[in-house]
Amino acid sequence: TEAIKIAQTGHSYVLTTGTGSGKSLAYIIPIVNAILCGRQSKGIKAIIIYPMNALANSQFGELEKFIHYGFSKDEYAIRFAKYTGEVKEEQRKAIIQNPPDILLTNYVMLELILTRPEERELIRSANNLQFLVLDELHSYRGRQGADVSFLVRRVRESLGAFQLQCIGT
Repeated sequence: TEAIKIAQTGHSYVLTTGTGSGKSLAYIIPIVNAILCGRQSKGIKAIIIYPMNALANSQFGELEKFIHYGFSKDEYAIRFAKYTGEVKEEQRKAIIQNPPDILLTNYVMLELILTRPEERELIRSANNLQFLVLDELHSYRGRQGADVSFLVRRVRESLGAFQLQCIGT
């Protein structure tokens, strides 16, 4: 509850609590709320970074359960997509052509998205980015932690997203 209240203020925050305690919902609820309240803008509004594809896959399933359950594909109010190395080329092209509201990825893929010419359109579609979430923040240590901190700076710089709300769990 505290995390959701802080998120509504627009401030960045880190949420630490035990496994299975609802950390994901503490950032999904504010993201979904912001997207539903600002439906007029197109493009990516939230990027959620996971340290492993397995977590991205798991959370993708959870989002389907929480956001899409009971709706047909034509009725989805919020669109999300997983964009990792496991995603097939035709799916990547579809995501680039029609970017979702929420992009689930990992830090290596986000780095590639920022540097590959064929994915520049995906980055341009995030010009209204409001949220950057780093799940399992404790897993980024040492050199990897430094790389991720530089990545966050590059995302902000590339998008001019200096009012970006960053969330760590």
